[in-house]
Amino acid sequence: MVATLQAKYCRLCSMMNEKLRRHWAACEALALGRGGMSTVASATGLSRNTIRQGIREIQAEMPGLAGELERPRIRREGGGRHPLSATDGGLKEDLQALVEATTRGDPMCPLLWTCKSTRKLATELNKQGHTVSHSTVATLLDELGYSLQANRKMREGGQHPDRDAQFQFIAKKVRSFQGRCQPVISVDTKKKELLGDFRNSGREYHKKKTPEQVRMHDFKDKRLGIAIPHGIYDLTRNEGWVSVGIDHDTAEFAVSSIARWWRKMGSRVYPDAEGLLITADGGGSNACRSRFWKLCVQRLADEIGLTISVCHFPPGTSKWNKIEHRMFCHITENWRGRPLISRAVVVNLIGHTTTEKGLKIRAALDEHEYKTGIKVTDEELASISITPDKFHGEWNYRITPRS
Repeated sequence: MVATLQAKYCRLCSMMNEKLRRHWAACEALALGRGGMSTVASATGLSRNTIRQGIREIQAEMPGLAGELERPRIRREGGGRHPLSATDGGLKEDLQALVEATTRGDPMCPLLWTCKSTRKLATELNKQGHTVSHSTVATLLDELGYSLQANRKMREGGQHPDRDAQFQFIAKKVRSFQGRCQPVISVDTKKKELLGDFRNSGREYHKKKTPEQVRMHDFKDKRLGIAIPHGIYDLTRNEGWVSVGIDHDTAEFAVSSIARWWRKMGSRVYPDAEGLLITADGGGSNACRSRFWKLCVQRLADEIGLTISVCHFPPGTSKWNKIEHRMFCHITENWRGRPLISRAVVVNLIGHTTTEKGLKIRAALDEHEYKTGIKVTDEELASISITPDKFHGEWNYRITPRS
């Protein structure tokens, strides 16, 4: 219907003056009945007010209407209502000053600490003596080149001067280990997840108008607790292991996850391994400054008999850790829109995560308790068989098994 009216209007438009167009649109709207005004407005681009006026004129059977329709013009040149930007010379400048001041942080701007909505901008302009509505403000902002935009994560904060050099060092180290068929893993802890019928971001197919109902508030369920997924990603084989903890994310938990990966997966695919390379973030349970992390890695090296090399990413660059965009993102995608109602659900959803490139993940629950606040004495620290690298030894080091 809209397409038909649009085609008809395009053919007649050039042959009709303003009033005839209004009356033609009114006749079409009356002929269509309910909803006709909206249909005609959509097809012709004429406003509903214009069509409504045409209907009133037709229904009133205005005298002399036929004679007026023959005139080439309905009103004098330049007649009709002018836009506010033309009649109110300072309107655009005052509006731009309001918007720009909030961007620059001018302490005198009245809208510095409020949301810059069109209604609030219109209210402030009216206080300054202008007569303007919020819809006009929206039109003017569009003319001035403004639009609604969300924040975009682009700034990384202060960068360490050797950031890129550390990236190159890690890449070279990884290639060296892979060239000698030695295992290389990326480790990290995924964000903690509340267990229970809580809302999970994303959408999943259900019958129409029957979404899965979850709790209104995200308060921790004391009975179910939380899930703490700690992942190990094999950079060479595109395989992963996830230990789902239920207590605390500590260095002991992180190293325990690596140990379980080695027993369940690593030792089977790398039977002749002599060393292990771990790439990790610089903070969290595997922080480069953590004494307890290094002590736990030493215990792991003693247990499995491998020399363990560790490379930490520079501060503020955790997103470059391979596990983030090669494994964790796919786990999040796999359980989107699905409440994590139990530990078994978390383990199964992680374990069934796959990709077209062949990612395989195994997962298991870790029900052990891990104490926090453990202090490592100077004697224990001195007992660690650690060799810092010449290049940023605080980030790159090697721990060998103690005899």
